[in-house]
Amino acid sequence: MAWTKPVYGKAKVDRAGHIIMDEDSTEEAKEEALTILNNWRSSHGYPMNTFQARLRQMSKKVDENALVVQRLKRVPSVIKKLKREQTKTMSLSQMQDIAGCRSVLSDVDKVNELTEIYRKSRGLKHRKVREKDYIKNPKKDGYRSMHLIYKYRSDKINTYDGLLIEIQIRSKIQHSWATAIEIVDLFTKQAIKSNEGEEEWKEFFKLVSSAFAKMEKQKEVEGTPTDNSELYKAIKEKVDKLKIFSKMENWSQALKVIEPKLKQLHFFLLELDVSEENNAKLSVRGYPEEAESLATEHYLEAEKLQSGSHNKDVVLVGAKSIEELKRAYLNYFANSKEFLEHLKYYLENKGEI
Repeated sequence: MAWTKPVYGKAKVDRAGHIIMDEDSTEEAKEEALTILNNWRSSHGYPMNTFQARLRQMSKKVDENALVVQRLKRVPSVIKKLKREQTKTMSLSQMQDIAGCRSVLSDVDKVNELTEIYRKSRGLKHRKVREKDYIKNPKKDGYRSMHLIYKYRSDKINTYDGLLIEIQIRSKIQHSWATAIEIVDLFTKQAIKSNEGEEEWKEFFKLVSSAFAKMEKQKEVEGTPTDNSELYKAIKEKVDKLKIFSKMENWSQALKVIEPKLKQLHFFLLELDVSEENNAKLSVRGYPEEAESLATEHYLEAEKLQSGSHNKDVVLVGAKSIEELKRAYLNYFANSKEFLEHLKYYLENKGEI
């Protein structure tokens, strides 16, 4: 199949990033910059797919129930990150997570096992440029996962050499926490994931992350109670005040999903509309592997239509089936079942786990 190739140099890509960020840029300039950004983003498709295939192979050796998917970063997320990192002089061409692959494993021991395989791999021609262990050192907001960033390199052609690909490796309980935040962000119009949400919600997820870390016998989040009873009381208070169970269950029941019936699909375009909280809609379009270019074109078109809307979201992801998609992107299907089950277990045991 014909994969998208980069047609703009890094200097032009970086300039496009600055134009998109600049509120004074003309609409014509922004339109051209978006075209450049989309080509740059889409050109990560081939190396991302290469990494995903290896990640799937390695993950299944460690855990036959491993869940592996890939995704291209959304334009609003790209812009937000560029603005957030301006003081650190990060440019669009240096963004490490434009393309990402994710492996979700049964438990943290399997996460460590898979990570170690990558660390010791001698046959991997791509160069690892960075490793971030957010399990040993959780982010201040409670995020926990392992991140490995590589520079793609080919022995045959240099078309995609130097493009950055991020690999995320996390446990099921870590995945349930991360997707629960995204569900809340989508339905409450917040940005907890970017540390811009309401304090009550941010504190709730930070506390729960520590509880989940205790359940996995891992390091807790800095600034949360270390005493079991204090942590339990703090979480119980937030659960009651925010009506966590009823809200998240209602969101799940309210969502109507329109999905493709075809099989043998490789790419999925998810368009979520939460304009009406009790009548949310998710539309899923599927594409075969050979239609990668068409899928990325439709992705950009959908993003343009939804630009500036806080009620709509769109993402293009790669998965082997609609079933795998649903398990990997719980947030888009408003599926908080696993998160609530872990939280319920913790509360029923009053933090004594």
